[in-house]
Amino acid sequence: MKKRTAVILLSLSLLGLAAGCGNKEEDTAKTEQTESQKEEVVLTNAEGKVVAADVENLEEYVTLGEYKNLEVEEAPKQEITDEYLEEYIHNVMINQTPVEVTEDRAVQEDDTVNIDFTGYMDGEEFDGGSAEDTDLRIGSGGFIDGFEDGLIGHKKGEEVTLDLTFPDPYENNPDLAGKPVQFKVIINKISEPPVFGDDWVKENTDYASAEEFRTEQKELLQKSADSEYESQVKSDLFSKVMENSKINSYPEELQESTKKDVERRMEEAYAEPSGLTLEEYYEENGISQEEADQMVQEMAESFMNQNLITQAILNAEGIEMTEEQYREEEERFAQLSGFEDAEAMRSMYSESNQDIIKNSVLWNRACDVLMETAVITETQAAEESAE
Repeated sequence: MKKRTAVILLSLSLLGLAAGCGNKEEDTAKTEQTESQKEEVVLTNAEGKVVAADVENLEEYVTLGEYKNLEVEEAPKQEITDEYLEEYIHNVMINQTPVEVTEDRAVQEDDTVNIDFTGYMDGEEFDGGSAEDTDLRIGSGGFIDGFEDGLIGHKKGEEVTLDLTFPDPYENNPDLAGKPVQFKVIINKISEPPVFGDDWVKENTDYASAEEFRTEQKELLQKSADSEYESQVKSDLFSKVMENSKINSYPEELQESTKKDVERRMEEAYAEPSGLTLEEYYEENGISQEEADQMVQEMAESFMNQNLITQAILNAEGIEMTEEQYREEEERFAQLSGFEDAEAMRSMYSESNQDIIKNSVLWNRACDVLMETAVITETQAAEESAE
């Protein structure tokens, strides 16, 4: 699937908003909130409306371009086949804790082997080329080409000699790039992924059987694929509206508050985890104040462009939201994004950053308007027609 391009996703990713589907039990991390973060967020403006940009005379700042009957080309929506589902389950199982193999059999794909190995170059051991009691899953690509495949077919207790060549380029150690190397490997233990079936499902999930797991996982995967497709279409449509529109200027108060928000979020996301101030973070990463100011300005303008155009679309359609109406839209957006509900989505953010969700919800509502008249052509169908 194509990478989403809308600014909204930049704002969501800034603080790591992510949703997943996989188990009946929601796998959403909860962010602990400090007492200062628990202050109630005021969603509505002075008129009691929830808005993306609380600006008087919006038309002075943004000239809204064509936003109806837009045409976009998209890759076909992904259909979750039984083959795709089985591959998904396979990937789930190889990432579970492996079970030691007790039978006398050789190493095979997806096994996890515990090994000791020593690397030689020109007959001499080289630094960083040896280790003991190391776990390696065959097929993970954790070692250079040929290392993992070279262990397949060998049994526990065997010593295997591998004559290989380091890749060129080799970012881990450029001095070794393209050079021949020999590894002597002792296989200490062989483990394999647990077997998928009713027993594993009952022990490790909330499902009653493997069949129920398969059925619900397929539904969840299809829902995720559908949501991804819809989000991509909305992103592409909104990008066209941005191209068709013109930002005349920015309200001074909005510009200053947005820049402060950007700086605060960057400090929370990047500087504070390292125990630094934002200025110290810039200095440590070789970012001049001029470069930092330009970066903040560009990010602030991206967010303002999105919010101003979002509000312009809503205004043009006469769409206004009370807090109650907003909460309904928020719930719908949360489920579209893969969360169990809006509360689970809100828990990903501190109270001071709930506006990120608010702007996302309003953006999504504006994009619903674009979808109503959009002409969506699947690229594959277009190519077949041309042929």
